[in-house]
Amino acid sequence: MAYGKAIELFLVNGSADSLIIAELSNWNGKAVKIPRIEVANCSRDDLKTPGIYFLFCKSEDEQDSVYIGEAENCYERLLQHLRDYQSDKEKYYWNTAIIFTGRDLTKAHIRYLENKCVELARGAGRYDILTKNTYKNTVMKESQIAAMDEFADNIQILINVLGYKVLEPIARREVADSKEVRFYLSVGAVEAGGVETPEGFVVFKGAAVNEKTSIKAMGEKAAKRRDELLQSDKVQDLVLMEDVLFSSSSAAAQFLLGYNVSGPATWKDVNGKSLKDYSLMQNTVSENNGN
Repeated sequence: MAYGKAIELFLVNGSADSLIIAELSNWNGKAVKIPRIEVANCSRDDLKTPGIYFLFCKSEDEQDSVYIGEAENCYERLLQHLRDYQSDKEKYYWNTAIIFTGRDLTKAHIRYLENKCVELARGAGRYDILTKNTYKNTVMKESQIAAMDEFADNIQILINVLGYKVLEPIARREVADSKEVRFYLSVGAVEAGGVETPEGFVVFKGAAVNEKTSIKAMGEKAAKRRDELLQSDKVQDLVLMEDVLFSSSSAAAQFLLGYNVSGPATWKDVNGKSLKDYSLMQNTVSENNGN
């Protein structure tokens, strides 16, 4: 059962575009979000402690990427990143850093957290991960591992609240752990499964895609986007190689089929009930609860 959580955000300089401190109630850790341009002149003591950090970048082709690291003095490590870029030792340019620190974190703790967060980020598949190597076999007591797993869970919550879904999978694949209803599309050779999420509609890895595209039915822009995705690493031999997020169920169905179609009417659960029927049912329940 999920419980509510209280989060405190402090805008240090009175602006959401500047330094932000984020804390969860009853947790000894904290998150500090800071723009690159403010790092050199920020000498906060709470940054000169052990922790892990995320450096967020955006490439020229608008691809989101992130470097995840650990340091015994996070502030000095950020300054080193700035110096390395100036001396051409570092090729990527990050705009924002988010640092997580906590009381009594040791070198073993932060190495474990770094590896844990890198694995979560790679599994989520939202960002290109710039971190190459981590310590995968950090030796800790069972109780310490449990404490750091909880710490990582809180990192996932706060970094999401701060606007970065780097650790958040686009869909929960474990049905037992999810209240989301799975929907399926089966038309000709096209077979796919997916789920509606707060961000749109996710089509699961392994979906079979129709080869032909009807530009007349889809329109030139939609057909172009479809072709770009078909040519990407996300599709091989007309099969999705990873979960893919679409803006809507219709956009997902149109990509799979190659022509214009109603997603709410086309996606159905294992019993044949359409996504449209579910939406109507949910609206009815909501109206009844309102009364």
